[in-house]
Amino acid sequence: MDFRKQKLSIAEAKEMDMVQYLSLLGYEPSKIRNNDYWYRSPLREEKTPSFKVNRKLNRWYDHGLGKGGNMIDFGIAHYGCSVGEFLNKLNGRSSFQAPLKSIPKRENEPEHQLKILKEVELSSYALIRYLKQRKIPVEIATQYCWEVHYEVNGKNYYGIGFKNDSGGFEIRNPYFKASSSPKDITTIKSGSQEVAVFEGFVDFLSLRALHKNLPENSQDFVVLNSVSFFERARPFMEEHQVIRLYLDRDATGQNLTQRALSMSTKYIDKSTLYKNHKDLNDWLVGIGKQQKTRLGSKLS
Repeated sequence: MDFRKQKLSIAEAKEMDMVQYLSLLGYEPSKIRNNDYWYRSPLREEKTPSFKVNRKLNRWYDHGLGKGGNMIDFGIAHYGCSVGEFLNKLNGRSSFQAPLKSIPKRENEPEHQLKILKEVELSSYALIRYLKQRKIPVEIATQYCWEVHYEVNGKNYYGIGFKNDSGGFEIRNPYFKASSSPKDITTIKSGSQEVAVFEGFVDFLSLRALHKNLPENSQDFVVLNSVSFFERARPFMEEHQVIRLYLDRDATGQNLTQRALSMSTKYIDKSTLYKNHKDLNDWLVGIGKQQKTRLGSKLS
């Protein structure tokens, strides 16, 4: 199930695998007995695991707090939010990184920063499954991405990491977006006179998936990693004779596209390819759904 693009219902959220979800948030069981997975509570500090998930029932219970429930109940307790806010997080409308509120900030205490612990080859089942949901072949993702493990406030997390030109990472998994410092653009150079431009790396991977048989040197690429870096990317982009823009179809992306088109005839708007979708990856996923629907119609 695609949690980033689809609008998730309460019933669907309750069916999400809690063990997999907790793993993506950085929580691993301390012990497993039959269907019972025991954790140090993600809702409070403790040394002895007393937070249990029954995987068969897909329900949790915190013995220290004396309360439990389903995925929705956990989300409300973990993030301190409403049902609607938690669904918005699942639907990708707000950041899904774990809350950084457990310890009050002391005067003159430095801000907690995301710390990269290690970068390894992509191997997590949950991350590979997420790539498949986004229609990104694993063999393409592994050319450009890493499985990045990182720490925030003493808690460990992991996701798909895409490195920028300054060594920082853009990090994604089905439930959150994060980034590490320093923030920057990502350029991929092959000496071509043409360059393709993207807001985020998932759209870049989508184009590579669509044209996986094209020679490596057919064009250069730049991933902005934030639309605010457009000006930073201009010198690299404008070294090329042709600049193809694959920006989002939202107001911000379209305004930036129109601004670029007004600056030079080198810029070409390619977003008409996915004009009825939010971005290139949304369109790519939609192709698979349409094909499945057509196949179902032929078989019925």
